[in-house]
Amino acid sequence: MACTWESLVEECNACTRCALCETRTNVVVGRGCPHAPILFVGEGPGRQEDEQGLPFVGQAGGLLDLACEGLGFATDDYYIANVVKCRPPENRTPFEEECTACLGFLRAQFSLIKPRIVVCLGNVPLHYLIDKNARITQARGQWVQRKGVWFTATYHPAALLRDESKKLDFWKDLRAVREKLQDIQNGGV
Repeated sequence: MACTWESLVEECNACTRCALCETRTNVVVGRGCPHAPILFVGEGPGRQEDEQGLPFVGQAGGLLDLACEGLGFATDDYYIANVVKCRPPENRTPFEEECTACLGFLRAQFSLIKPRIVVCLGNVPLHYLIDKNARITQARGQWVQRKGVWFTATYHPAALLRDESKKLDFWKDLRAVREKLQDIQNGGV
């Protein structure tokens, strides 16, 4: 797997590991600071992301950016990626074989970024990065540490567009991420 950002992008752009490559407009690798302490992981690109080649640029991305800005995150505090790098048709949930085909790319991103905190946005990254059997409603806001990296999960910002009652929990979860980052930067956990 790729050992530089350039080789990773090349590998992603040339990927034909699953059928998603047949319908993509653009591969969506990620955006943000390539050495950020926080890695946000969503499930996969939507229509606007597929068109622009960047993750979280639609309404859900606007909510995430607004929340991060409101909580005082600097733009170099985070990098945003997805489990799958190509848009699933009709924005459906990616199939297991699609996620499995892309996990190597996400692992390569993780190796290049070396984050201290990973935030799973929704069920798909929760299942592949924390616990295959977990449900976002029960797992959100909980912390798991693995090999010196803190993992947590919260609602996907798109869920907030469908159900505004989740906004407060989303805000609390991201505030806890901010506090964890401050602890780490101050030499704590």
